Amino acid sequence: MLVNMTLEDLVRLRRARDTMDRDYARPLDVPALARGALMSSGHFSRSFRAAFGETPYSYLMTRRIERAKALLRRGDLSVTDVCFAVGCTSLGSFSSRFTELVGESPSAYRARSHDEGAALPACVAKVYTRPVRNGEAKHTPRP
Repeated sequence: MLVNMTLEDLVRLRRARDTMDRDYARPLDVPALARGALMSSGHFSRSFRAAFGETPYSYLMTRRIERAKALLRRGDLSVTDVCFAVGCTSLGSFSSRFTELVGESPSAYRARSHDEGAALPACVAKVYTRPVRNGEAKHTPRP
């Protein structure tokens, strides 16, 4: 699928991805990211998926959930505070996506012990706690 993309397209897509990594807490949307990449929204979304294996929205939400997990492990912020701190505007959507990627609700994640990863260096903890994309998280049966 990358055959039709130029090197310049790939550079602009990488910059858009870097923007999502850096500015995940800001209001970001596909049309704004596409404008920054000098592409239409549709072309940007298709090209991003071809280059990185997921849609821009999915990538951004994975980054937001990744940061949310770190904030929730600290335990000093409420789930609502974490939701808004990572750039989400809907607690319901945040909770649904968190549960989908992590396999448990943000409240349950915050409440359980995270001592097993406390001694890990931050760079290792980031890999160990990275959310799983595309609904691959283990789902525990509900009571």
